Amino acid sequence: MTPEVETEYDTPRRFRAPDDEWEPFEQATRAVHPEGRSPRARVLREFMRWYMRRPGAKLPERPPAGPWSEPGRS
Repeated sequence: MTPEVETEYDTPRRFRAPDDEWEPFEQATRAVHPEGRSPRARVLREFMRWYMRRPGAKLPERPPAGPWSEPGRS
């Protein structure tokens, strides 16, 4: 299975993020990727590939400003 193909679930990983960032992050990722089970995980994987400079990796698309853009709002 290649990293781009999402036909199976990945091994669960622990990732710490404050609720006031994690929950709005889901709203923001759904604005760009409304389909599928976990847009947050998809965006994090895209970012990780870009950050490591993997061939062909691109920085994930960002949503337009929304309620998630303000600190402490969800």
